[in-house]
Amino acid sequence: MNIQEETNFSRIASAIDYINSNFKRQPGLEEVAEQVNLSPFHFQRLFTEWAGVSPKKFLQYLTLAYAKKMLKEHQATLFETAFETGLSGTGRLHDLFINIEGMTPGEYKNGGADLAISYSFTDTPFGKILVASTTKGICYIAFAEEEELALPLLKSKFPNAGYQQRADDAQQNVLDIFTQNWSQLPQVKLHLKGTAFQLKVWETLLRIPAGRLSTYGAIAANIGLSSASRAVGSAVGANPVAFLIPCHRIIQSTGVFGQYHWGSTRKQAMIGWEAAQAENKEIV
Repeated sequence: MNIQEETNFSRIASAIDYINSNFKRQPGLEEVAEQVNLSPFHFQRLFTEWAGVSPKKFLQYLTLAYAKKMLKEHQATLFETAFETGLSGTGRLHDLFINIEGMTPGEYKNGGADLAISYSFTDTPFGKILVASTTKGICYIAFAEEEELALPLLKSKFPNAGYQQRADDAQQNVLDIFTQNWSQLPQVKLHLKGTAFQLKVWETLLRIPAGRLSTYGAIAANIGLSSASRAVGSAVGANPVAFLIPCHRIIQSTGVFGQYHWGSTRKQAMIGWEAAQAENKEIV
């Protein structure tokens, strides 16, 4: 690390410490930039390069984490939580949860108690899967060798939701991707919760054509954060919708297929199957 890099690291470390210590005041970009003797423009660029997210997004993540602790551990009201996190009101708290967590503060606090989830198990060319949906779309897909172990993992995502073992049209549309031409299938809607960064990564994964591969570095560059390969890897690993969001199409820059949440052998099989199907023009 050269002198300039050491200086930049020191500035970012100081900025992170300052944000951590003052997030309840919701400091603006100009205030934090002034603390490290940089213009707001240069601070924004430098912080994003080093941290993988903008200063504003970093502040939002800190605020969200504290708000979640207030709601769950201290059973605070929405008003109390908004006040303690330095937000101007419950409206901003609501927007923060929707934009990053994918649910309202109330839904987070009650663990999805008002959410109705349908789920079913079915066989695919790559093993049995558990697929779950809400009225808004597919919320979860996982390979499930043992049903009695797979279902608790789904329920841990939405601990207070209501569950019904029932296949619906959204689930059937997903299953058709294994047997029909993808270009002729209805659009599949997703109902996902995740950080803004995770959602951006998952959206980018959806753009990788069947039969094609990409790398963590390429995904990072595609979303404008070329230094965030490690963060991209974490977001890829957190993918809640197996196969449909094609995290299996991501390999290491060396060409090694790498690990896969549901098994490296299954990953290689899916890559090979998609390549063959694409070559035969059976899927698009």
